[in-house]
Amino acid sequence: MQQPFLTIVIPAYNEEKRLPGSLAKIGDFLRQQSYTSEVLVVENGSSDGTSDVVRAFASTVAAHDPFTVELLHSAQGKGAAVKTGMLVGKGAHLFICDADLSMPIEEVSKFLPPALAADSFDIAIASREIAGAVRYNEPGYRHLMGRVFNRIVRTLIIPGIEDTQCGFKLFTRNAAQDIFPYQTINGWGFDPEVLYIANSRKLRVVEIPINWYYMADSRVSPVRDTIKMLREVLKVRRNGMRGIYQKTGE
Repeated sequence: MQQPFLTIVIPAYNEEKRLPGSLAKIGDFLRQQSYTSEVLVVENGSSDGTSDVVRAFASTVAAHDPFTVELLHSAQGKGAAVKTGMLVGKGAHLFICDADLSMPIEEVSKFLPPALAADSFDIAIASREIAGAVRYNEPGYRHLMGRVFNRIVRTLIIPGIEDTQCGFKLFTRNAAQDIFPYQTINGWGFDPEVLYIANSRKLRVVEIPINWYYMADSRVSPVRDTIKMLREVLKVRRNGMRGIYQKTGE
């Protein structure tokens, strides 16, 4: 296959129950597109049948389908899985996609040319906060915690971005190669880190309003993971001050 137009990177930790339905929806969507794609599912320390689910789905992909499916493995942590997929992916555009499809896969078209002019962005991130976005079924306390965390992120490291944590983000190939080799955080706090690096590189980030559906069995622990992410935000700030993210030779 020639270079795919789109790479979809799916971090997957103990996702044997959600992946079958999500992969089927992604496959149905990609079969309707005129471009070629690759789907990289990055298992990161699962103790269930996540890998078997991916292998089973990959075996159903026909030679004439406009996409391929590959199972990868990484160290534990969503950030580690995303970094692995982004550095392996061959697409002209690389898209991070949560396994629960809390954003319907059809909305990925909003992130790609021609919906966005090819020369108008380096990174397009899903936003649940800007005008046009709709959140469905999210408990009020979860929304409030997210807004408090976002305010801290904007104050400490990334001004101007309304939603750093939504798990759907698209990078041009050049942007991905410029950012992910410098990513250091393996956990949930990788999102602010990669956006901080992008900001330090003066890359163009646009927010895309999406329809987003709260999933009750989310892998995020509201209290434990929020505290951990706050620590990681402080780590990003320290790393930036120490020049950790500077390119070699700068």
